[in-house]
Amino acid sequence: MRSAWHIFHLGIKELISLYRDPVLLFLIAYTFTFSVYTPSKSAVMDVVNASIAIVDEDDSRAARDIRDAMLPPLFLTPSTISFAEINPAMDRGKYTFVVNIPPDFQSDIEEGLKPEVQIITDATAMSQAGRGPTYIQRIINHTIEPFWPGRNDPNNRPLIELESRARFNPNMQQSWFVAVNQVINNISVLAIFLCGAAVLREREHGNIEHLLVMPLQPYELMFAKIWSNGLVVIVAALLSLFIVVKGLIGVPIAGSILLFAFGLAVYLFSVTALGIMLATVVRSMPQFGLLAFPVFIVMSLLSGGQTPLESMPIFLQKVMQFVPSTHFVSFSQAVLFRNATPVMVWPELLKMFAIGAAYTFFTLTRFRKMLAAIQ
Repeated sequence: MRSAWHIFHLGIKELISLYRDPVLLFLIAYTFTFSVYTPSKSAVMDVVNASIAIVDEDDSRAARDIRDAMLPPLFLTPSTISFAEINPAMDRGKYTFVVNIPPDFQSDIEEGLKPEVQIITDATAMSQAGRGPTYIQRIINHTIEPFWPGRNDPNNRPLIELESRARFNPNMQQSWFVAVNQVINNISVLAIFLCGAAVLREREHGNIEHLLVMPLQPYELMFAKIWSNGLVVIVAALLSLFIVVKGLIGVPIAGSILLFAFGLAVYLFSVTALGIMLATVVRSMPQFGLLAFPVFIVMSLLSGGQTPLESMPIFLQKVMQFVPSTHFVSFSQAVLFRNATPVMVWPELLKMFAIGAAYTFFTLTRFRKMLAAIQ
């Protein structure tokens, strides 16, 4: 009970120190507000307001219907240009897409032929160039279907038709996924930096020497930093989900917030220990930043939030199983996107707790050595 009392009061001291640090307070506010809202609204990789031009060499109703089908928000109002203007316009970067409709386009369709429509793409607009041609192809196929004589022929229909339905995010708005993933990633970076800064702040200000003369154990100092900074991250993350993600961006939260908060607490048990461990290796905040930043980048890029874990090399997949962020990303997406229950996600919770216990044991060893060196 005495140790629990010490840990509680030391944690309160950490919260007071954090309250008096305007830089860290600004970092917390920025991480879960602007850092979530701005990428979800600005750094969207979907085709939005893409510039497009139509080369109509047929001058038919089908060609005009294709032009009228290129509508916002996918495309800007289409421009009509001649065939000779294609290369100069693309060289100047005037259009992202140019659709060239050949002569006799409608008559060929009505005769059951397959005319070719050329789509010229500015590949320097990487995100739009990758998805735009597929969108245009679907729009053209849907538009010219009334002109195709075989549309009602059952022999021309496939025996099996695939119909896809999205349960979460039915309109496939990328901003929904970006917003939630930003919160998940920012939890890691903030937990690492808060705990690391808490250790280094006391070393730089000389407070650690004062604590060492008190009847305190190293684990009491460490666990006080873990629970206090972890509590700050939990509160900030939940406020960000309700105010920024759900309120400002309009993303519905499919799963249980209570279950997500519990899993977040388990995850912070390990990632906060990681922040303290990194702080025991360095001697100043600049050094800590140089060390923690690449660690966070690796955790962010290889945990499955940015790219699927299954697409990585087998060896790397096995290595990332020992990183807690891998299981936290899987847990968070299952709960927030697919409304998973505790029965579905308990393996991820167990893995995060096991990794956190190992991280905490190793960090406590490093923390004791650091305190012994100071003494």
